[in-house]
Amino acid sequence: MRLSTVILPIYRWHDEGREVWREAEELGFHAAYTYDHLSWRTFRDKPWFGALPTLTAAAALTERIRLGTLVTSPNFRHPVTLAKELMSLDDISGGRVVLGIGSGGTGFDATALGQEPWSPRERAARFGEFVGLLDELLTHGAVTERGTYYTADEARNIPGCVQRPRLPFAVAATGPRGLALAARYGQAWVTTGDPALFDEGTPEQSRAAIRGQVERLGEACAAAGRDPGELERIMLTGFTPDRNSMLDSVDAFVDFAGRHAELGITEIVLHRPIPDSEFAADHDVFIRVAAEGLAQLAGSSS
Repeated sequence: MRLSTVILPIYRWHDEGREVWREAEELGFHAAYTYDHLSWRTFRDKPWFGALPTLTAAAALTERIRLGTLVTSPNFRHPVTLAKELMSLDDISGGRVVLGIGSGGTGFDATALGQEPWSPRERAARFGEFVGLLDELLTHGAVTERGTYYTADEARNIPGCVQRPRLPFAVAATGPRGLALAARYGQAWVTTGDPALFDEGTPEQSRAAIRGQVERLGEACAAAGRDPGELERIMLTGFTPDRNSMLDSVDAFVDFAGRHAELGITEIVLHRPIPDSEFAADHDVFIRVAAEGLAQLAGSSS
């Protein structure tokens, strides 16, 4: 199992930002991600910076750690411009970028450009077209394609990604259409658990739901003629019933991670603690988990 972190884009770069991202590499995390939103829930009236410029700065600062979005969505992105920015970021980072991508929701991003929120059906249809066109743009030097929602007209992406045939996609999905996209285009799949269990579910119910998601991912891979073992299975923590206890101690994390490893999860992503927020946690425990958690987990399973 791999251990990664997600750093919300809330830090001024010359005040704290550079040190926060440098710390993530020094702690040995496999990857450091950030949210790709224009604003997010309780942070709407607080500092919030752009994901791709933040990742570009982090790429220039770091050498080893992988970098990515968790997640980007079509809500305010277009495949043509996004592909160009991703290709550039992959080059600047020396091939360390992963694109976490999802269909988006009905929050602030969905209306910030003045549009009406899309229906679930339209959101799913746009997502499918978005991912497919983005795949074309990142694997071909020139693309012309006209879809229902997105068009590329002689769009150039030269010289292409450092990673070949393109940078990896980590597709966030739980429904059948999204899982089919993960099976077709993904190098990884992302889950946050079952949102219906966030408030009143139990850890046992949450794990059962994730087990079902993993099984449906396997079915989608079978339908696509693909070995499900080819996909990494990423869990973004902070949205399950045990979110408030998993970082109480290193032992609590090891128990959480071990139970999810049994479900087939191959990468756990922890939010860097943010005081006075839903991601509040003891930073010292967070550091100890990064230093000791996976080693202790490996020892407990041997």
